[in-house]
Amino acid sequence: MTAKEAATDEAVCRICGRTLPFRELTPLGLLRPQVLDQIHAERPDLDPSGFICRDDLDRFRVQHVRRVLQEQIGEIAELDQAMIERLASHDLVSAPVDAEIDRTTTTGQRIADRVAAFGGSWTFIILFGVVLVAWMALNTVMLGMRAFDPFPYILLNLILSCLAAIQAPVIMMSQNRQEARDRRRAENDYLVNMKAELEIRLLHEKLDHLLHREWARLLEIQEIQIEMMRGRDRERDGTG
Repeated sequence: MTAKEAATDEAVCRICGRTLPFRELTPLGLLRPQVLDQIHAERPDLDPSGFICRDDLDRFRVQHVRRVLQEQIGEIAELDQAMIERLASHDLVSAPVDAEIDRTTTTGQRIADRVAAFGGSWTFIILFGVVLVAWMALNTVMLGMRAFDPFPYILLNLILSCLAAIQAPVIMMSQNRQEARDRRRAENDYLVNMKAELEIRLLHEKLDHLLHREWARLLEIQEIQIEMMRGRDRERDGTG
């Protein structure tokens, strides 16, 4: 403040150059640092010991609030992009397990699967029962003394034993393949759950960051609004 300004109870606004009463001016040294930085960005040669009028101060406060809001929108977009990049850096963990296993299946494994599927169906049970009944009826009733496998059906027992001896390892082969398929499905589910956990963790981090920054910015904007209202009240009281 110059000696002339102190004697006339007036001062010059360092922004617009108008000479106004002190009640319509605010010392630059009392301004919020964020608002003062906004003013210095436009007027780098500004004298920090001077004054600023109410209209220019409100204009810079509005610019500061607008900049804060724009930064917030930009940060939200950056967070979205960062989360997308972190998730996109990993390949898709969910894979078609059945299709992948089927591509590496050999002819013998496919035959084992079909034999096991047929051997565990009602069709096999019914057909096998019909064959047994027909075998016993043929050798007991129809052929009589010329039966090729009379009671107690030794040939039938031999055939059944051979069939069981062949069918058992075939079924075990199919079960081993089913266990490998189930194991791959379990691994795939585990990877999917891990990716879901990562996504949830990133979302929590994003929400925590936004809440923290949003709260600080809301407080800052509220304080600026309160300062503007107080300035208007002082100006109204002075003119009244």
